[in-house]
Amino acid sequence: MILVTGGTGLVGSHLLVHLSFQNEPIRAIYRSTSSLEKVKKVFLSYTNDATFFEKIEWFLADITDVPSMIPAFFGVKQVYHCAAFISFNPKDYREMRKINIHGTAIVVNLAIDAKVEKFCYVSSIAAVGESLTNDMITEENEWNKELDNSGYSITKFGAEMEVWRASQEGIPVIVVNPGVILGSGFWDSGSGKLFSQIYNGFQFYTDGITGFVSVKDVVKAMILLMKSELKNERFILVSENKSFKEVFFSIADAFGLKRPARKIIYWQTEVFWRIAWLISKITQKDPLISKYSARSAHHISYYSSDKIKKILNFEFENIENIVQEMVSKYPKNKELLNIF
Repeated sequence: MILVTGGTGLVGSHLLVHLSFQNEPIRAIYRSTSSLEKVKKVFLSYTNDATFFEKIEWFLADITDVPSMIPAFFGVKQVYHCAAFISFNPKDYREMRKINIHGTAIVVNLAIDAKVEKFCYVSSIAAVGESLTNDMITEENEWNKELDNSGYSITKFGAEMEVWRASQEGIPVIVVNPGVILGSGFWDSGSGKLFSQIYNGFQFYTDGITGFVSVKDVVKAMILLMKSELKNERFILVSENKSFKEVFFSIADAFGLKRPARKIIYWQTEVFWRIAWLISKITQKDPLISKYSARSAHHISYYSSDKIKKILNFEFENIENIVQEMVSKYPKNKELLNIF
């Protein structure tokens, strides 16, 4: 039995599709029946055969609640831990700690008790250390707690520490650190918002650079690593390092729309996030942009995936192809997808 946490998220849902094409039984954690509808749509984007979705044993549980999670581990041999809370809003920090760190600790403890054969954790490049010399960032770069790290970065690093604890308890573990994950099916959250924003006429861009990767490449790498003899290793998963300007322009071109024309420079976002913070305090609504999301839009980092390329002879899909595929699957309905 394979257990997948976060089965209703972007990585989890695409992972379940690929796992369902195999013959092993699969159990997936979910928290609400409404979230299963998006997963069904992801399955339909791969196949019209409903039996693949029906192969999944959906298990209602909360990874932060031990009693609900204990039965989920009965008969489990492998764990793919994809569940996470992603936010750059400071007010969400406690909730992120609860889900990303405490929840991972619970999953790890139950995996140890169940004596699972292998454990894969979906971390992030946010938990990988920065380069001090502007060189390519690799798995060897150490995360620096002294920096002004975002809450998301802190909690993903903390979650990794829980996973490494499992390795010390004798559980073989694999940690993957994907860049910005591009994949269809979740247009109102994560990277899917980029496509919704551009489709709805978003006209701003920055020159910040980071790593991007297809969700299909992420799940392909995870499955290959879990089937391999490799253990207690981490792997950066980045197809290409691109600027937000390049990616935004590619999305606009694929839609056949006008490219964003207004470049936002650093001092402007520094002013804007402060104004957004003040407005959020007055209105009690989430800010349109936070300090960390503003600064990440300008940050320049280059990530290397040479490790997995060399060890598994892994080949990544280029970002241009990913963008074209996502645009082809985008449900062009402004009434449903207008996020403004």
